[in-house]
Amino acid sequence: MLRSLLRRLLAPLLLGLILSTAAAQALARDLAVEPAEMIEVEIATVGVAGAMGPPVVLLREPGGEDVIPIFIGPNEADAILRALRGDRPRRPLTHELLNDVLDGLEVRLARVYVDALQDNTFLGMLELEVEGRDEPVRIDSRPSDALALALQAGATIHVAPEVREAARQIEYEGLEDSVVAALGITVTRVSDDLRDALGLPDDEGLLVSDVSGTAEEAGMAPGALLLAVNDEVPASPMGFLELVRDTPADEEAQLRYWQEGEVHELSLSTDVPTPRPRGRGAPGSDEEPGIRL
Repeated sequence: MLRSLLRRLLAPLLLGLILSTAAAQALARDLAVEPAEMIEVEIATVGVAGAMGPPVVLLREPGGEDVIPIFIGPNEADAILRALRGDRPRRPLTHELLNDVLDGLEVRLARVYVDALQDNTFLGMLELEVEGRDEPVRIDSRPSDALALALQAGATIHVAPEVREAARQIEYEGLEDSVVAALGITVTRVSDDLRDALGLPDDEGLLVSDVSGTAEEAGMAPGALLLAVNDEVPASPMGFLELVRDTPADEEAQLRYWQEGEVHELSLSTDVPTPRPRGRGAPGSDEEPGIRL
């Protein structure tokens, strides 16, 4: 009872502090580009710049071959990979904590922007929706923090044309054994232990660890074995991303997968799917869907 009372008393004060800070931040700068001029993307995975350079987050564009690499820090790279893997730390770390704070105060992170490049530094911004306010609150942010938080909260991600063009100059390499998401499907390599535990066949393929959007609506579920994309077997999670990227812009990606003893086929648009929260505050359940790796 005392804890509940303290929450009722302190929540308005904390929310007021956040909004006051947000207002000050919002005055610091405006979006460099109107939202309508930006392109919506989805987080695919984390890689490195060059052979052994700093980490980059790889953002997949809709319906095309381009991937946008954005420099991030090691901590943010870990946070993004944790979210993609469905790894919930026993105690919340920085990005999980901030998502929990927003969720507890009923403040929704709706959009994340990577909207400018200044002095060789990418700039980002959070867009918050607050009950009782007609206009969204925008807060200046490092793209790395904003993108990690977007995965936790299920916010959409938008990139400015200038950022897109500048990022094309960044050479990157994917992490072959990493976890990769595209088309609302998250895949990883399948170990012998997991194959046995899930009763998967001996066919080559990748383990589907999480599903959302159209793929989920069509019946694909975590624990499926992805057998082929456009009639080619994905040799690695990065191979899955490459096969999706190779899908012609005016065609749908053709997927074949094994699930519960049967082989299914699925056609998916290469547009960016509606994101789903991957943090503790996911609606409807205390447990997040998917397989924890």
